[in-house]
Amino acid sequence: MPVNKSKAAFRTIAELAEELGVATHVLRFWETKFEQIKPMKRSGGRRYYRPDDVKLISIIKHYLYDERYTIEGVQKLFKEKGLKAIMGEEIQKDFFTEAPQNLEMDSHSREILQNIREQLENLRSELSAAVSK
Repeated sequence: MPVNKSKAAFRTIAELAEELGVATHVLRFWETKFEQIKPMKRSGGRRYYRPDDVKLISIIKHYLYDERYTIEGVQKLFKEKGLKAIMGEEIQKDFFTEAPQNLEMDSHSREILQNIREQLENLRSELSAAVSK
């Protein structure tokens, strides 16, 4: 049964495998070989592929199956050309996380963030305690 979702919808591994015509174990294998494939994982380890993941995996499939590249060849291509150049500019910004450059913060902002962190840690402890009851 073909996947009938919008291009912006997230896909499960089964939906993506069907859409691309590959087995689910192939997609899981590619995740181990291409660090750029990072599906969201929900409870129980269920994978959800974002539109950018779908585009990336279809590009990988194209190079492997149509262009007859090896996995190492595709990895080298990504490294040499850069993923942005291969995928285009219409990619979600979070797909290429870059470390912030010397983020400067005044003492008041630092104090606020520290307070938020402490509150989150307290909530985490409370949730852990509630779950273990």
